[in-house]
Amino acid sequence: MCASQFAAARASTRSEPARPPLPPRRHRRRINTGPPPAPAPRSLVCLLAGPTIIINMVTQIGINGFGRIGRLVLRASLANPEVAVVAINDPFIDLEYMSYLLRYDSTHGMFKGDIKIEDGKLVVDGHAITVYNSMKPAEIQWGAAGAHYVVESTGVFLSVEKAGLHFQGGAKKVIVSAPSPDAPMFVMGVNHDKYDPKTMNVVSNASCTTNCLAPLAKVINDEFGIESTSTRRLQLP
Repeated sequence: MCASQFAAARASTRSEPARPPLPPRRHRRRINTGPPPAPAPRSLVCLLAGPTIIINMVTQIGINGFGRIGRLVLRASLANPEVAVVAINDPFIDLEYMSYLLRYDSTHGMFKGDIKIEDGKLVVDGHAITVYNSMKPAEIQWGAAGAHYVVESTGVFLSVEKAGLHFQGGAKKVIVSAPSPDAPMFVMGVNHDKYDPKTMNVVSNASCTTNCLAPLAKVINDEFGIESTSTRRLQLP
């Protein structure tokens, strides 16, 4: 027996039995896995917006206080198709200075998008934003600008009573960007599932320190337990 015949005979002895052919496509059974799960909210604003995430409607928000946090909220909104900033209030900053501060940020870098001032509005990447300069939250016309969710980032109106003054201008929900003396506080990924839309109209997104520490502490505590801890914060400008 030559080498080629030997190899062919050896392969034939090792060949697997032929698999039965698949049934025609129309006879295959389809497994119904149900509808895909709704995407988890990526921010506290999206959490408060509730069903608007599922039906792909844009949640329109207003920002009170265009300082460090207010500008970061605007930058983050431009990268999130689920939200849009439609109004900004700051009594201490005019339009020219707003444009300058948004463009140049020594910590987060220069804003690469388009910034213009047209018809008394701040236009960012083609989105026109109504600008107010009111000292009193009750006088800000959020409803006229279409802002139903307000980010209170002045660091002044922290209580439920003071932040609730935004309701007089048309706001429906208020998210305070700092710890509040009496509003419920939430950190995404830690306790956001405790939010009750029926009873909570003013909530706090806690502090920057809490948002940095709480998610990590939750993982460690859930997996191993924490008896005591000591933390140190380095505050950068």
